Amino acid sequence: MATLKELYTTLKSLRDMNLPIDDKLLKAADNLEEKIIKEEILPSLSQNIEPLLNEIQRDLVLVVEYHPGDPISVALSRKTKISEIVDAKTLTPKISIPVSSKEKMEPLEPHEPTKHVENPTKGLRVTFPDGTVIWHRAAIDTLIETLSKIGFERVMTVDGINHAGYHLVSKIMRPLEPGKTWQHKVGDYYIYSNTNNPQKISDLKKISTAFHLALKIEEIKPK
Repeated sequence: MATLKELYTTLKSLRDMNLPIDDKLLKAADNLEEKIIKEEILPSLSQNIEPLLNEIQRDLVLVVEYHPGDPISVALSRKTKISEIVDAKTLTPKISIPVSSKEKMEPLEPHEPTKHVENPTKGLRVTFPDGTVIWHRAAIDTLIETLSKIGFERVMTVDGINHAGYHLVSKIMRPLEPGKTWQHKVGDYYIYSNTNNPQKISDLKKISTAFHLALKIEEIKPK
């Protein structure tokens, strides 16, 4: 894969010669820029800025405007979602929290040897038509980030995706049971997570069909 510097050089050469710039080249530059922001810039922001923001007790959105060679400009809004301000792509995935009881299950007397399974999850990879790839070692992380990109509110409107009487995405928590994790919580939403990979794939395919997303869904784990 070309480096970002190589892509910039190619783009500049094409512009200097007044030649058309291929959409795939622009998309490759977009993807590399986002990768650098996600993997290098955002961790630094979380480490250095988040502790300072903890003193503020009200919701706000900070928008960073960057132009090469110019000082960074920061704007503040009291609206609670970036999407309410601009058509922006969220790069930081929302944190999901397993919803489980603090009580422990009563130990059972073993009646047969316990079978040990090494790394049973096969993982999931979801590719959007725009080239966005969501791929984590844990299938549930891929599922949740994919649902977040599509929009939790949108997913809630899709019929026929229910588990034990609970929609895949809802604002209703299933009652807790010792030793069980039924859902993951992201903000105000509860995502039903106690399903196997084939069921997760089936749910994503239904959502993809409902919104004509043309998702490519594969059962494969990152190396």
